[in-house]
Amino acid sequence: MTLPEMLAVAAAGLAAGAINAVVGSGTLVTFPVLLAVGLPPVTATISNSLGLVPGNLAGSLGYRRELTGQRGLLLRLLPASVLGALTGAFLLLTLPASSFEAIVPTLVGLAVVLVAVQPLVQRVLARRRPADAPPVQIRGARLAALFAGAYATGSYGGYFAASQGVLQIGVFGLLMRESLQRLNAIKNVLTLAVNGVAAAAYVVVATDRVDWLAATLVAAGSLVGGYVGARVGRRLHPTALRAAIVVLGCVAIAVLLAR
Repeated sequence: MTLPEMLAVAAAGLAAGAINAVVGSGTLVTFPVLLAVGLPPVTATISNSLGLVPGNLAGSLGYRRELTGQRGLLLRLLPASVLGALTGAFLLLTLPASSFEAIVPTLVGLAVVLVAVQPLVQRVLARRRPADAPPVQIRGARLAALFAGAYATGSYGGYFAASQGVLQIGVFGLLMRESLQRLNAIKNVLTLAVNGVAAAAYVVVATDRVDWLAATLVAAGSLVGGYVGARVGRRLHPTALRAAIVVLGCVAIAVLLAR
């Protein structure tokens, strides 16, 4: 990897860390960059997951105020996310690389659509979930649905991380009376768990498929980006940020289809 390529990967990690803390689609920045510098799709995904963990941690810590009162719910959802992450990692490591290369353009396309329609989802949720709405008891069928949603999004994130946060906010927002900021805090913690567990699985059973230089560069960038995103990310104009993600997602699809 040349010096300009290394700088590009680190910069992509920084941007992804900030985007993940605020929106939840940072992989749509790092993934096309890793492909562009020559990494195979599966190696790019594994290295990307490892590299984004520090950024997920920084983003989660930055949203700790919004986590107040949500410890019990997180303790109930974290096992589902962990099981989902292991499922997704297992699928990534056992399915043929050709299957991943065939599926990923569709997943990236889905992620791009989710990012594009997120403002509509947010407006709907904002009308249904006032910012001052008190938490409700989560039990019974609602808890089962949340557990299933955490497992499904965890499986998606363990296999391919792009926009798992958007999926989580959409699913949890339909089932919980919480503000978007508190939903985002939950999303950050569960994403940290998914990426952390999946990354650990990759290191244990697929060390030879990790590009450690790329993972380290993404990690360094995402750590700074996660901190910055949690601190000042809400001041960024969402339309410009979303447009950049959609463009980069389309680039990723074009690169994958051209391989």
